[in-house]
Amino acid sequence: MPEASNVENEFLAEITALVEKNISNEQFGVSELADAMNMSRSNLLRKVRKTTNLSVSQLISQVRLKKAFHLLKTSSLNISEVSHEVGFNSPSYFIKCFREFYGYPPGEIGKHDVSEVNATLLQPSSRNWTRMIIGAVTFLIILTAGFIYFKKISTDSSPIDKSIAVLPFKNESNDSTNVYLINGLMESTLNNLQKIKDLKVISRTSSEKYRNTLKSVPEMAKELNVNYIVEGSGQKIGSKILLNIQLIEATTDKHLWAKQYRREATDIFELQQEVAKNIAEEIEVIITPDEEQLIGKRPTNDIVAYDYFLKGRDLFYQSGRMDLENAIVWFNKAIDQDPNFALAYASATMVYYYLDLFRMEKKHTIEINAYSDKAMLLDPSSAESLIAKGLAYADRKEFKQAVPYFEKALKLVPQSGIALHFLTEFYAIHDPNPRKYLEYAIKKVKNDESATDSITIGFNYMHLADAFMQCGFFDEASKYMDISLKYDPNGFYSRFISIYIQYSRTKDLPKIKELFLKEIERDTNRFDLIQEVGKICFMMRDYKSALAYYKKFDAMRRAMQIDLFRHENLKIGATYAKMGLKKESEEFLRDFMAWAATDKTVYREIHPAMYYAYKGDVNKSMEHFREFAKQENFSYWILLLKEDPEADNVKSLPEFNAIMKTIEMKFWNTNKEIRKELEDSGLLIEKK
Repeated sequence: MPEASNVENEFLAEITALVEKNISNEQFGVSELADAMNMSRSNLLRKVRKTTNLSVSQLISQVRLKKAFHLLKTSSLNISEVSHEVGFNSPSYFIKCFREFYGYPPGEIGKHDVSEVNATLLQPSSRNWTRMIIGAVTFLIILTAGFIYFKKISTDSSPIDKSIAVLPFKNESNDSTNVYLINGLMESTLNNLQKIKDLKVISRTSSEKYRNTLKSVPEMAKELNVNYIVEGSGQKIGSKILLNIQLIEATTDKHLWAKQYRREATDIFELQQEVAKNIAEEIEVIITPDEEQLIGKRPTNDIVAYDYFLKGRDLFYQSGRMDLENAIVWFNKAIDQDPNFALAYASATMVYYYLDLFRMEKKHTIEINAYSDKAMLLDPSSAESLIAKGLAYADRKEFKQAVPYFEKALKLVPQSGIALHFLTEFYAIHDPNPRKYLEYAIKKVKNDESATDSITIGFNYMHLADAFMQCGFFDEASKYMDISLKYDPNGFYSRFISIYIQYSRTKDLPKIKELFLKEIERDTNRFDLIQEVGKICFMMRDYKSALAYYKKFDAMRRAMQIDLFRHENLKIGATYAKMGLKKESEEFLRDFMAWAATDKTVYREIHPAMYYAYKGDVNKSMEHFREFAKQENFSYWILLLKEDPEADNVKSLPEFNAIMKTIEMKFWNTNKEIRKELEDSGLLIEKK
């Protein structure tokens, strides 16, 4: 296929020319190259991956390294000067990348000639070399040979080669109260490793399961799907910390590296940084300058404040109510000791948020706002500060303002489980966007794919199934819901959503009612399920049965004093009206409209549209329907509005049906776009 090869070579030659043109600009990266190529970032990524099996950043790096090789051979520039000339702002990082690419450091370049390098790079695939030679100039031949070499490397080395689990460190101190310190060293090691994008690090939640296990390293590695295991033990002796670290090749149980660290307790920050860097170096993971700076960042200069913080964090991870209350005490002691301790403010914000989450009436809104603001003021580039600020907005129900902070935190720490959790939840519930919901549900599954907790796995796949359903992918929704129920057959929400997945395919309301009634038999206190049966009876125009279930639901809601399901009060009010209970009906309808007035989501026009349709005010109803038709990224359930009894007064109108056709067309066009994106990216890896 010489024509295809020529097109590929022209594409690579154009990229090479653009990178060379901007070779000394260290800021010239993927986005800048995409703009220069007049391509979207996603299209550029896909085309480069298809042509070279490399990421765009790898491709840019290789062009820089080839240029560096040429300069070192032909100019009098030293290594530091060359590194800056080709866009590396750190000579040490340049040396590391050069060694990774050529197999030797730049200082040894005089011992190797060009033909020797080319011969080495050509060995992996002579067939590909034959394809690439057609129509290529001499420089491009050398460059693409490098691509072939790295294509072979990336093919032979699966992502698991750079995956690692940090097991809970053992406290060997005579004083058992020092366990918080040893746990803190483990947590800091894990957090520092998570800052390296080139390395997949298993979450603390998954690793914690093995604290007292009798399983072998290969058994744990198989369950966690990693190639490396870190074991550690430590103790505090007087003012000194003694820490033993071992790096193990997981599948063979072979000890690759071990080191004992003896440090003064006052040197704990240097110790944490050194451990993470040593581990990364042993498994040859690339640490970028930005990542190195993140790892080297001190949370505080006050060792006493940090000790208080570690005690608080250890309690925070235990998550019981009393643990959270006690964690706040230690975080506040840390803040009193060091008023500029941003991480302590951010962590305290998270604890206050969770404490309020368990209460009917919020008690810590003032602290949440003040502490999150302080964390952002002191360290606005910290992932923890960003998450704290997002939670402050969430606490005030300003969810749309919260989301960008979680997204920024995830960009800083791509493996942040808490950022992924909130993004998935917010796009599902608080700031509904099915497309974004699906995106983060996929990322959450992939981020936790090594989890050993069946409840966590089931919960993640439940979100994934729900997101697929909302985007109109019913087969995929069924498949992933089956996985969710396999891991957690009694999942609180999984069984609920699985019923609606069936409905999305069958539209069989009597069958769905029967399934919900079976669920209620399992737990008669599930007021949410009772409300669902009331809604199904309403949709079936069985208003007498609907009233019975709605009355029971509302009595339970009032008894528990919870402010939930107000969006269903239109249906409840309509049911009461159908049964002649006008006074009660108007109470529910007024509350529905009061709630609708506060809604800031994509569905804000639908609520008054359906209300006025029910009331028979066609003009107002159509006005709101027209406004909603301008929206994007809404759930599949919107397509079924015409089946609602509230729409009976407008469903025969030509304008209503025209608007619904527009809405349906938008939804299915978006569905096609998402399917294409999923097929092109190969994003999802299903858990076996």
